[in-house]
Amino acid sequence: MRAISQTRPGGPEVLEVIETERPEPGPTEILVRVHAAGVNPADWKTRERGALADGTRPPFTLGWDVSGVVEAVGRGVTLFAPGDEVFGMPHFPHQAGAYAEYVTAPARHFAPLPAGLDHVHGAAIPLAALTAWQALVDTAAVRPGDRVLIHAAAGGVGHLAVQIAKARGAYVIGTASAAKHDFLRDLGADEVVDYTAVDFAEAVRDVDVVLDTIGGDYGPRSLRALRRGGTLVSVLPLEESFPEADARAADVRAVFVLVEPDHAGLREIAALVESGRLRVRVDAVFALEDAAKAHALGETGRTTGKIVLSVAS
Repeated sequence: MRAISQTRPGGPEVLEVIETERPEPGPTEILVRVHAAGVNPADWKTRERGALADGTRPPFTLGWDVSGVVEAVGRGVTLFAPGDEVFGMPHFPHQAGAYAEYVTAPARHFAPLPAGLDHVHGAAIPLAALTAWQALVDTAAVRPGDRVLIHAAAGGVGHLAVQIAKARGAYVIGTASAAKHDFLRDLGADEVVDYTAVDFAEAVRDVDVVLDTIGGDYGPRSLRALRRGGTLVSVLPLEESFPEADARAADVRAVFVLVEPDHAGLREIAALVESGRLRVRVDAVFALEDAAKAHALGETGRTTGKIVLSVAS
């Protein structure tokens, strides 16, 4: 089968097409013929660093977002059968190898593809949507009436987080450049702040939850926007310089969330998609062999929504 591999850390140019053996599913696993694979910041950061989060070094194949068709099932699998359309985020943060024509993973790392959704959009959802779901629902327990501030609200995680928060009945405020405000309002954002023109920490007050997808000084600055007893959820590790003492003094809970495979969460997300309350924006689609171009575009930071690799013809 074809796959994208890298043998050293570096820029997009280290990604190359290889031929490798097709994997076989073990007990509790399924073999999925990949139709499309999502591209995420985790992908190009891992490529540049040259190591997975668990310390695995090259050669390896990147990618965690998968949408495709079950080709075979391993011993003991009852959730799926050959021919089923599925989507998922297998193995994260360990190697999944989604930039390939086939992947194997535990069956419960996948869920049925939402009805009416094509594989390109299916591949754009899992990692970003699960990140938003686990941050807002599982960690922050967003409830109706909560005021939720989402940074980089037009990004891959952000634009899905806006919709998930709205589906939970929240009042949603997003930060984004002015050119993306209409897009966010169309998704349901109640307020949009142009971070290039104003300081969000001065413009926004008394929010219950902040979702930080940017890092750097955004976490510390967000403390001023939170009410006492509020929650700051970062999807990036809190820096050593993060003022934990300031968070305690402000009576704010500050936590880092690392997304993990989640069958139940995927089914909740699929239900939102099927009900029309969650839609994913795909900014660009590249062929598998153009993975380097996809990474180069993603690293510009100028995309709206997600980038996807089309794998199966």
